[in-house]
Amino acid sequence: MIEYHPYDLDIDGETGINAKNMQRIEAELEGRKRITFAVISDTQRWYDETEEAVESLNGQKDLDFVVHTGDLSDFGLKLEFEKQRDILNRLSVPYVCILGNHDCLATGEEVFNRIFGENNFSFNAGNVHFLCLNTNALEFGYDTAIPDFQYIRNDRQSLPEGIEKTVAAMHAGPFSEQFNNNVAYFFEQTITSFPSLQFCVYGHGHNVSADELFEDGVMYYECASANKRSYLLFTINENDYTYEVVSY
Repeated sequence: MIEYHPYDLDIDGETGINAKNMQRIEAELEGRKRITFAVISDTQRWYDETEEAVESLNGQKDLDFVVHTGDLSDFGLKLEFEKQRDILNRLSVPYVCILGNHDCLATGEEVFNRIFGENNFSFNAGNVHFLCLNTNALEFGYDTAIPDFQYIRNDRQSLPEGIEKTVAAMHAGPFSEQFNNNVAYFFEQTITSFPSLQFCVYGHGHNVSADELFEDGVMYYECASANKRSYLLFTINENDYTYEVVSY
């Protein structure tokens, strides 16, 4: 019997995860000037480790939400996305997922769009705007605008009142092989036009790092893959933010 094939689009279970959870985040954190969120990434084949991450995250006091910076799947298979979704749905807080390069394989992008949502999206957590971007230019052959600067400009122009800070999240960081590095410095200029860009978060490299990539005062924090059994924990306060690598 054939149990799966790489082009299966018959989704079983919940869809539209990001939209529902962004709505929850915005409602639950409205008016807040202090937020705490975690970043996980590259869970792909590591299901046991992802379950352990969820258990650890559920033990975090005052955690508001989780951002997954991509590569939920290894081969873009429907069953991989469904399995990851079912594990992440055990989180006691809302979560959102960003498209990774492995998530683009086969019909993975379409499966991701159905289960989680659009390739580019944004939401507000209290007074902080979260800009979540597809930066997997290599997977799209450089014939599509990635990063999508039109989307970024439109998002910048439609910010609601009360937004004082910004966090940018993506899968592949600038100067990686996936990122379109021909536009890296233009990317920097564009996202630093958002209100008080605090920092950027990304995955893809499977290791933890903290770098000021453009020497502009903005830190880029890389989250390790799930097999490294760690995630990033941020708290943004009224005047500053804290950053911690949590091992589990």
